Amino acid sequence: MPIEKNLKQVVMQDYARHEGDTGSPEVQIAILTTRINQLTDHLRVHSHDEHSRRGLLKLVGQRRRHLKYLSRKNPDAYRDLISKLGLRR
Repeated sequence: MPIEKNLKQVVMQDYARHEGDTGSPEVQIAILTTRINQLTDHLRVHSHDEHSRRGLLKLVGQRRRHLKYLSRKNPDAYRDLISKLGLRR
């Protein structure tokens, strides 16, 4: 279940370091968070969808690794990002 194109562009613009930025850790984490939120809502309705649940767990692990990288490389950006996204750490 991919993100809609216009929603993905809005997320990229909000978290980009510079114009045209699509690969920075901040953008990748924001996109993963959007997908995780969508899958979480999907699983609230379809609680027996095990394939989507596995995909959700993979996305959560991927986001966790990106967050760990960002916390090592740029702690200030890490703190700003988790506060903007409303993540606990």
